[in-house]
Amino acid sequence: MSLDPPTYLASLQGNIRQRLIPWDGAVRAGTLTEEQLARIRAVDKVKKDVRKQTIEADLDGYRVLFVGGDGKKSVLELAAKRQDVVQYILVLLKDLLDTVPALSKALVENGDPYRHFLPLLKSAQPGDAIPLLTSTVLVSLMAGSRDEASATVDKALPLIFNYLSSLAKNSDAGLQDIGVQEFSSLLYGSATRRQFWTQRGETVSPLIDILKAAAGIGKDSSAASLVGGSSTTANRSGFEGSLSGGVGLQLLYHVLLVMWQLSFEAAEIGAALNKEHDIVFLYTQLLRLSPKEKTSRLLLATLYNILSANQDELLGIAVSARLPSLLQNLQTRQFNDPDLRDDLDRLRELLEEYTKTKTTFDEYVAEINQGHLRWTPPHRNTVFWAENARKILDYENGALIRKLAEIIKEPWENEKSVLAVACNDIGYLVREVPEKRYQLEKHGLKTRVMELMGDSDENVRWESLRALGGWLQYSFDTK
Repeated sequence: MSLDPPTYLASLQGNIRQRLIPWDGAVRAGTLTEEQLARIRAVDKVKKDVRKQTIEADLDGYRVLFVGGDGKKSVLELAAKRQDVVQYILVLLKDLLDTVPALSKALVENGDPYRHFLPLLKSAQPGDAIPLLTSTVLVSLMAGSRDEASATVDKALPLIFNYLSSLAKNSDAGLQDIGVQEFSSLLYGSATRRQFWTQRGETVSPLIDILKAAAGIGKDSSAASLVGGSSTTANRSGFEGSLSGGVGLQLLYHVLLVMWQLSFEAAEIGAALNKEHDIVFLYTQLLRLSPKEKTSRLLLATLYNILSANQDELLGIAVSARLPSLLQNLQTRQFNDPDLRDDLDRLRELLEEYTKTKTTFDEYVAEINQGHLRWTPPHRNTVFWAENARKILDYENGALIRKLAEIIKEPWENEKSVLAVACNDIGYLVREVPEKRYQLEKHGLKTRVMELMGDSDENVRWESLRALGGWLQYSFDTK
């Protein structure tokens, strides 16, 4: 998948191409050999078709030039002390990899084509020229050869992802965009996508931070808070809102592109992705604010991939996020992109089929099993609790109560609302089915509610006091 190079990177590469390197002096100094210089001159500052013909006629020679072999050192090894030459060679190699696809495969045929490049990723600052240029070469080399060898995925790829993560986390939007685009280029196969997920603390997390900023959600806040109306963006409907956090449209599109590529592994990672990042709520909000068809298309396609592969776990969450009503509103819009319309129809049909057969109780079960409570409609609906409290207690021999106990025992330092919702639910269970309060006490819920009366969060203290009131009321009523 080819994307236009970010402006900063294109400018850097352009400036280096214009440099005049004293090649003959470099040969005399031992920076490179006559043979290496001859091959460089044969492809430097010539037309693309000449480059292609020259390299394809001498693939083995250019393999040795750039990665060594046959007892000869690579040009990067010899020129290691000359930063100007190293930079020039890296830019030239990137151009050649883009022009001559056969070169990538020829280089990968070497025993370890990455060993001369990986040490160059080390830098004092993420935007330093040599590591930045090295990353572009490594990405082009891997993507061009579609290298999924276990040695590459297990050893080289983690180091590249680690470096690109430093770009994606940078405060400079230009460097962020370089990192994100290079992430995208590397997600060409299932093996690389799985490694990307394995390193999700470095790879996925900074992308989620960018998306949350665009949606107007604080870095340490949950996207689910929008449903409760605690965010100003929660009150916006349709496409009346706008992107927040200074996130540019180009960066947003590239982040969404990476997440869409990752969603092809949704069967394995979808449930965890939602548990860790509330992806369904986040994407629903982004879809409300989406400024362009191309961003809407990626949002819809990603949601479909995730939801269709995790229907039991996530369709109830999607209903809680009010995705069906949003899709209904989108149906009234005139979209030019036929793929967008197809994705919209498929997603709407998937959710319609679910809502025909599932109840609010099913939505609640799905939310509890996800292990992340939110102020979705059932929690404060007295009719829901009157009809379902006993069913919740009896469900699968108390499975929901055990899960609720697991949730409330966590500290939730950055999402205190989870504790408030849990206390709310416990209070309703005690009030609606007081004769079964022992079931809650057996799992330590009463003790935990009493502990939370001293919590630092005002809402948690209030909800825990209300929950404990159920026990006190029952005690007085039975005396």
